[in-house]
Amino acid sequence: MHQRKIKPIIGISIGDINGIGVEVTMKALLDNRTYKSFTPLIYAHGKALTFYRKQLGLDDFNFAQIRSIDEIQHKRINVINAAEECPEVIPGVETQEAGKFALEALKMAVNDLKEGKIQALVTAPLNKNNVNSEELHFVGHTEFITEAVASKDSLMLMVAEQFRVGLVTGHVPLAKVAENVTQERIIEKANILLKTLEKDFGINKPKIAILGLNPHAGEDGLLGEEEEQIIKPAIHALKDQNKMVFGPYPADGFFGMAHQTKFDGVLAMYHDQGLVPFKSMAFSIGVNFTAGLPVVRTSPDHGTAYNIAGKNIADEGSMRAAIFLAADIIQQHNPQESEN
Repeated sequence: MHQRKIKPIIGISIGDINGIGVEVTMKALLDNRTYKSFTPLIYAHGKALTFYRKQLGLDDFNFAQIRSIDEIQHKRINVINAAEECPEVIPGVETQEAGKFALEALKMAVNDLKEGKIQALVTAPLNKNNVNSEELHFVGHTEFITEAVASKDSLMLMVAEQFRVGLVTGHVPLAKVAENVTQERIIEKANILLKTLEKDFGINKPKIAILGLNPHAGEDGLLGEEEEQIIKPAIHALKDQNKMVFGPYPADGFFGMAHQTKFDGVLAMYHDQGLVPFKSMAFSIGVNFTAGLPVVRTSPDHGTAYNIAGKNIADEGSMRAAIFLAADIIQQHNPQESEN
């Protein structure tokens, strides 16, 4: 007798309930592919979803309110309350209560992720201003989850179909980027990128491009020495390990001539070098994937967007892409597991 496989559970931490997170989550889950390959579990509060269901006229959005993950219903959208009381929902307004609730939802979801109760986590956007406190210095989801799962390192990887950009330095002030671009870090991040392209995206013998740090990739030392002293030696070291790594490329010409289409992944030196071209080309379908972790975590590539919250005009494309990328990676890890 063939045993029926149980669908993986994908958790969604709701983020700031006064931003667009609830709206894009609800709209994305109305996609009729939702129940075919996974079961969604939203860490939020039923009252917040009921508020937006009415506010946005999303009458087709229905959910099962559960008290624990043991009550999960595999053919429905599930919601578990991250706190007893739901903060007042005030679309477009930053409140301390919403920040505290976003953090509680995230902690609950990450704990279930660590314990294997959910197979992936998608994080809706929160606001670092109202999450940070004297007790917690919150830099970003990537760093928080990396620390929570006790991982040595991770890679912020932006994904839009075949366009993938990773960062050597992530949430680092621009004035401190150069000192954080080291040969060791470039090699570490490149190896994470190469491994994730194979393991999570199923690419055999992946080929990656590494960008320079300075204008014109340093112009042979004329516009900076990092390429000659740090980046090129790192690339040579990777090539010595038979890795398919090329560069350093000047970022402007590289993206201007669409060279990213010739590679399986790109490694940028700093946040805006990679994210400005990425978001310019793929904002509505872009996904932030945290590579290099023992767990699967994705998120949409936008923030809370208070200015359009509750107005029914937020584009759910990036959230939908984040949810389905998580499902695709789970499938890549377990190709034999499919719903019968």
